[in-house]
Amino acid sequence: MTQQPKEQLFSKYQIFIIAILAILQFTIILDFMVLSPLGAILMPKLGMKTDQFGLVVSAYAFSAGASGLLAAGFADKFDRKRLLMFFYTGFIMGTVLCAVAPNYQFLLIARIVTGLFGGVIGSISFAIITDLFKMEVRGRVMGFVQMAFAASQILGIPIGLVLANHFGWHAPFWMIAGFGVLLGFVILMYMRPVSDHLSIQNDNNAFRHLTTTISKPEYIRAFIGTTLLATGGFMLMPFGSAFGIHNIGLTMKQLPVLYGVTGIFSIIFGPLIGKLSDKIGKYKMFVIGSIISIIMVAIYTKLGVTPLWIVIALNVLLFVGISSRMISASALMTAIPKLQDRGAFMSINAAVQQIAGGIAAYIAGKIVVETSTGKIEHYDTLGYVVMVSMLVAIVLLYFINAYVMKQPKVNLSATPSSEALAEA
Repeated sequence: MTQQPKEQLFSKYQIFIIAILAILQFTIILDFMVLSPLGAILMPKLGMKTDQFGLVVSAYAFSAGASGLLAAGFADKFDRKRLLMFFYTGFIMGTVLCAVAPNYQFLLIARIVTGLFGGVIGSISFAIITDLFKMEVRGRVMGFVQMAFAASQILGIPIGLVLANHFGWHAPFWMIAGFGVLLGFVILMYMRPVSDHLSIQNDNNAFRHLTTTISKPEYIRAFIGTTLLATGGFMLMPFGSAFGIHNIGLTMKQLPVLYGVTGIFSIIFGPLIGKLSDKIGKYKMFVIGSIISIIMVAIYTKLGVTPLWIVIALNVLLFVGISSRMISASALMTAIPKLQDRGAFMSINAAVQQIAGGIAAYIAGKIVVETSTGKIEHYDTLGYVVMVSMLVAIVLLYFINAYVMKQPKVNLSATPSSEALAEA
């Protein structure tokens, strides 16, 4: 008896899109994340206090949130490829401004410019994923795309630290900008238009489209959930390197090892988590990831001087938990908006995430205190806030998941013609 060949899960073009969006996310996430390990260099170099550094981090988030809201009304009125190219070009220009920043004030303005453009790119990417991939495989897609988070650690952050140590802190931003130019050219030449949503638009008023989208109860629940998800990363991450050096006892040379090893495990676990979330359910995966994260945050934020191998083990477990939460929650959120609202919903959702993250980073800068020796105090207080937000998120996403499960299966599918195009 002849065995039937196994059906290919993704077409060649879909694989190309996954790769492009993953690399795109890599550059965006790296641009934000590289500030965390550079914090230990930037604060003394530019004479910044902890609250000023928190403002530099949150400035990106606030401007990204503002641009997300401004772009939401127009997000479903243009071909998503054109929209992607416009904002990515602006992001690269903002990153160049960061690279040439001579002082704290210029860097703050540069981060605002970068955020205005970079903050919308993730929402456009998620809208493209929702248009081109069925709900049944979005966990896998998100798993691969979220690998960018890990790749930014294993490749970007260690390289960024090495460049910063040898050529100054400006160098990592030059690296991101140069790589971004090459990626932008590939997107321009080889990505196909994504415009099926244009055929069903019945609201030509951008402001009305924004207000209608932002006022739907099922969307509001999702936005609140995103607010809670943003709290953890934006609170703990900006001061992670300073905490690691001055509290845990790591050296600047050990930081790339810590981020690199954690990144390797995150890259391995990312696709596995995505596949598992498709198999057992996005919400179940989210709960598992949240429990792991809560336990690890409780341990990590109370650490004193600790051997490197223990810090690496704890950090790996923490990021496995965080990845499980983000991959499953991202896949679940894509099932909420209707086709005609996808771009607006994703833009508003990204704006909410950035604004909430900006507030969280700013509050974190007010809570933690850097002593004269460089030691970070009250980091465990941030841990308590993050753990509470994770517990509340578990409850809220239960209701979001219940709403998604009630939706007809056809509403959760990719756009028919886009799907056919992707399979070509």
